[in-house]
Amino acid sequence: MDLLGLHHVAIICGDYARSRAFYTETLGLPVIAETYRASRDSWKLDLGLPDGARLELFSFPGAPHRPSRPEAQGLRHLAFAVADVEAASAALLAKGVAVEPIRTDSLTDRRFTFFADPDGLPLELYEADQPAG
Repeated sequence: MDLLGLHHVAIICGDYARSRAFYTETLGLPVIAETYRASRDSWKLDLGLPDGARLELFSFPGAPHRPSRPEAQGLRHLAFAVADVEAASAALLAKGVAVEPIRTDSLTDRRFTFFADPDGLPLELYEADQPAG
């Protein structure tokens, strides 16, 4: 088996409209497709990432809360690569999003910080390598 990369990450939202606004307006992800499935009373929103991967947001009536902290099993966090973690953090703060202080990873020497989506899902900004120019 030869994996080609990450295709998508799926997130079930507690409040679809609130999460849709957060991911499209606050984070600026473009909408690829939005579908309402009447049989499930469920929305599915496909959002694009610059590397071609997708983020899928779902709404399901009555979906239970998922434990997140401390260190619950399952997805730990979703990390977004950025060129400048300080600038990205400032942009989120300007939009009213609480952002943790910027830290440096002792293993990679890269800067990173955490914030949360409207349902408390931990999200990370990770300062990635810059391509040679």
